[in-house]
Amino acid sequence: MIPSVLPTYNRAPLAFVKGEGSWLTAEDGRRYLDLGSGIAVNALGHAHPALVQALTDQAGKLWHVSNVYTIPEQERLAGLLTDQTFADTVFFTNSGTETAELAIKMARKFHHDAGQPDRTEIIAFEGAFHGRSTGAIAAAGSEKMVKGFGPLMPGFRHLKWPANDADHAAIRAAITDRTCAVIIEPIQGEGGIRVVPDQCLKGLRDLCDQTGTLLIFDEVQCGMGRTGRLFAHEWAGVTPDIMMVAKGIGGGFPLGALLATERAASGMTAGTHGSTYGGNPLGCAVGAKVVELISDPAFLAEVARKGALMRQGLESLVARHPQVFEAVRGEGLMLGLKCKPAPTEVVKAGYEAGVLTVAAADNVLRLLPALNIPDADIAEALTRLDQAATQLEKAA
Repeated sequence: MIPSVLPTYNRAPLAFVKGEGSWLTAEDGRRYLDLGSGIAVNALGHAHPALVQALTDQAGKLWHVSNVYTIPEQERLAGLLTDQTFADTVFFTNSGTETAELAIKMARKFHHDAGQPDRTEIIAFEGAFHGRSTGAIAAAGSEKMVKGFGPLMPGFRHLKWPANDADHAAIRAAITDRTCAVIIEPIQGEGGIRVVPDQCLKGLRDLCDQTGTLLIFDEVQCGMGRTGRLFAHEWAGVTPDIMMVAKGIGGGFPLGALLATERAASGMTAGTHGSTYGGNPLGCAVGAKVVELISDPAFLAEVARKGALMRQGLESLVARHPQVFEAVRGEGLMLGLKCKPAPTEVVKAGYEAGVLTVAAADNVLRLLPALNIPDADIAEALTRLDQAATQLEKAA
């Protein structure tokens, strides 16, 4: 018999009843140190007082009116985002997947209105993850995600993940008079915490400028301060035409945003797109507080410092447990441990040690703690990861 909750997840046998900071409390009262943050969503930890206050204050005023009316909370959040990024305009959604759909539409509409209706192809990269809708899985193209869901949305070309000049030569050769955009995650999350080198992002920007192709950055997982900058692409000194944002921007409340330049968004006029719930007063009130807190330069500097501290500890774990861990990946507090055993086995060992992590592709264990995780919790997390690795070694 099928369960009442559709079984599309292989759920862990854990149920939590309370969260505070970097800690979760299970039904049996046991506390777990959370290094997953709801997959990079709880950027400020659980039940952050400022976010609780923002949500409850707004909940007592207004929840939803729909986008046929002006929403002051939405306009305020949009202003915060455009003031601190490349973007001129923002469309709010409820998730990263929704932003992927709009990114596809926006890129194609731009070229259509520019008199180039045949420019519909989008170049994407192996290992990518852009969401679970039909458009998003077509963009990612992995067999695991697309099998059984055909026919897929056409118009995507998948290339090797770019790591060097040879890969850029392949991208240059792949861009044709039918190419409308290139979509890429500056750091792949689901793909295994793979960081696109700065020179590759710069090369992509140059290629897109030379060919009139739009550049789309998917910063759903790597954005919102996770690397020590507000957005990961800032490290490379380049900007996209369109950017996808979600996860951390809501601090735990469902919220996404599509940021774009005026030029890239020029085709998206009244009636070309919409969302019933996107940009609702509740979500935007919380999102504005998240952006206010995370965008503070002092806060971002602390993320970078904490990331370096955690990386140092992880490097020590690799040295102590070569049978379990191979290498450390990532930037800031978006870190990964390349594993010898399947990462799911390390995740399970973590349950026993009271630490929560997330598996990824390429045999990588993802570590995505709250950006404000205290140093003491970092030390405790490393101790518990050490215990998990020791347990795996004993069981081998």
